[in-house]
Amino acid sequence: MNTKTTVVGQPLDRVDGVAKVTGKARYAAEYPEADLLHASVVSSTIARGRVVRIDSSAALKVPGVIAVLDHSNRPAVSSYDDDYSDDDSAEGAPFRPLFNDQVLYSGQPLALVVAQTLEVARYAGSLVQIHYSQAKHQTDLLAALEKSHEAPAETPSPRGDFSAAYGSAAVTVDATYLTANEHHNPMEPHASTVLYQADGSLEIHDKTQGTQNCQTYLHNVFGLPKDKLRVRAAYVGGAFGSGLRPQYQLPLAVMAALHLKRSVRLTLTRQQMFTFGYRPRTQQRLRLGASADGKLLAVAHDATGQTSRFEDFTEHLVEWSGMLYRCDNVALNYRLTPLDVFTPLDMRAPGAGSGVLALECAMDELACAAEVDPVDLRRVNFADHNGNEGKPYSSKALLACYDQGAERFGWAKRDPKPRSMRKGEQLIGWGMASGVWEAMQMKASAKARLDGQGHLTVSSATTDIGTGTYTVMSQIAADAAGVSIEDVTFVLGDSSLPTAPLQGGSFTVSSVGSAVQQACQILRGKLLESARAHYPALAGLPVEAITIADGYLQHGEQRIALAEIAAQSDGGFVEVQIEAEPSAKRQPYSTATHSAVFVEVQVDPQLGSITVSRVVSAVAAGRVVNPKTARSQILGGVVWGLGMALHEHAQTDHALGRILNHNLAEYHIPVNADVQDIEVIFVEEQDDIVNELGSKGVGEIGVVGVAAAVANAIYHATGKRVREFPITLDTLL
Repeated sequence: MNTKTTVVGQPLDRVDGVAKVTGKARYAAEYPEADLLHASVVSSTIARGRVVRIDSSAALKVPGVIAVLDHSNRPAVSSYDDDYSDDDSAEGAPFRPLFNDQVLYSGQPLALVVAQTLEVARYAGSLVQIHYSQAKHQTDLLAALEKSHEAPAETPSPRGDFSAAYGSAAVTVDATYLTANEHHNPMEPHASTVLYQADGSLEIHDKTQGTQNCQTYLHNVFGLPKDKLRVRAAYVGGAFGSGLRPQYQLPLAVMAALHLKRSVRLTLTRQQMFTFGYRPRTQQRLRLGASADGKLLAVAHDATGQTSRFEDFTEHLVEWSGMLYRCDNVALNYRLTPLDVFTPLDMRAPGAGSGVLALECAMDELACAAEVDPVDLRRVNFADHNGNEGKPYSSKALLACYDQGAERFGWAKRDPKPRSMRKGEQLIGWGMASGVWEAMQMKASAKARLDGQGHLTVSSATTDIGTGTYTVMSQIAADAAGVSIEDVTFVLGDSSLPTAPLQGGSFTVSSVGSAVQQACQILRGKLLESARAHYPALAGLPVEAITIADGYLQHGEQRIALAEIAAQSDGGFVEVQIEAEPSAKRQPYSTATHSAVFVEVQVDPQLGSITVSRVVSAVAAGRVVNPKTARSQILGGVVWGLGMALHEHAQTDHALGRILNHNLAEYHIPVNADVQDIEVIFVEEQDDIVNELGSKGVGEIGVVGVAAAVANAIYHATGKRVREFPITLDTLL
């Protein structure tokens, strides 16, 4: 049976675009409900200690206040640590809001005011008085390094003899890099609207990357049957990790709704967006040893990241140094330092964002020490195998990324000498870096139904955090089923739909997309089977003689609408639900997305001000389902990388254990004036091993390597090597 591929690979507009720009798309805090109550969180002002007394009397006197909950009067919930775990939990005892009198970090929710309006709830919250017994705290990673311990992560075992190879290397680099805490600041703050139903069940609109994760979490914590909990997230205004775990506003809103038997909405303030997970601060030491011509002989990556005292958050921080380049002598070490802070959380390209930053800065230092062009250094150390796993890559078009990116950027015109390139009074610097991210696939389910009007509805419980999931799934479904995309509706963001993994890790297209493709292919087969039963002329024809495309089944001059076939089936529709497993073909291979990032900076030698004037990002990500939405992903990742390099830093007053710049006025992120010319190149890469779609995902790779390329360009412009991020103008003066 033949189908015509028409929309996969095309740069289509977002199918949800009109709903978003016209305001029809509703987010978690935008669902109307009669008699809806509003809740406001009262946060801790100390970093460690215990609550002696909470005085809510003034708050309760405010007209419109319904209740004030704290650890002393909250309704009963689970007391077991494991019941608070979720699909993205770290090892340890997950945070339990309003659990007891212990204060674990500054900003911890200690009370919840519920009122008839949001304004009243927040005003009453300001009247709640909390009396503490303070304990000595520590929030500074660098001051507590001696208290660190081995991370409970599967760090690759050493290979070869690093010490001997490093000791005999002709060229060496030994450098330590520091990265800052970065906090999630999506357009949509975290919010939960809990709609209490007459039968005691809950319908919840939550800002989340996993509705079924939240459903299971609430089932465990509150002991409610899953069929009494429906979690929805039709639209998510940005997440990239912040919605992987249920944040504390969800159990607090549910707690209030169950206690009052009323519908409750809880939205965190911008300041409270700094009171949960974040990209953790790290200290990373890189030691590289190479031959005189730049071939790597030894690599050691020793990293320490911060975590909370109640969970050990781990990420893939050092693995990249053992797999991105070819080297026989590698030693990787990863430690954690517990502090009086909340547990860190995955943030776009978790681990790779920080780990590859350190590696790629060290590679630039090695290129300078060996007097080898930075691109040539990376070419000579190209690895077609993943050294950590001992497996060949299913595909790796990184050399083509170097070639195409360098050509488009004009890299051949670079004078390697620092401070040698100028534009008027401005120092010009050119830098580059490699990027890498895993190409993963998870189990996922999807349902496909074609009705008697010829409309195809496909569903899965995945979410769309702004990446274009609605659109690419519609494209995949249209091609696999043989219908036009105008006749496809993709339904997502609902815990009652077929099972899907968390949306993250750049594996949604490969996982859910594979399930959608398979469901629609099986649906197409059922339509053919039904057609043969109703149209005798088709009965004996070989499959190859029949084409299904554009909503029709065709053989020669005979053309039958799929709607007609579906209408004749039982119930007037044809339906399929399947679960897709990762392809067995993947097992002997390592799978990854790669990139090469080229950056131009202009630095004012008098002021130290830095402008990133040009970026070229060349990405090899297998088959790109929608180049338009994929390009947007890379653009967003590059801007995020500029933030890592130059702007983002949650600054903590360690004497108070409190974040100072917990707002969008003082927590600096790139704005329009900081973002100039960014060019994205998708390098052709065929991969029939990674999954049937050949797709590797583009959500994370856009940010990886960008900050390193900026730092390397700044060194080229100024001759000054800055190893602490973000790089601010005072460090260049």
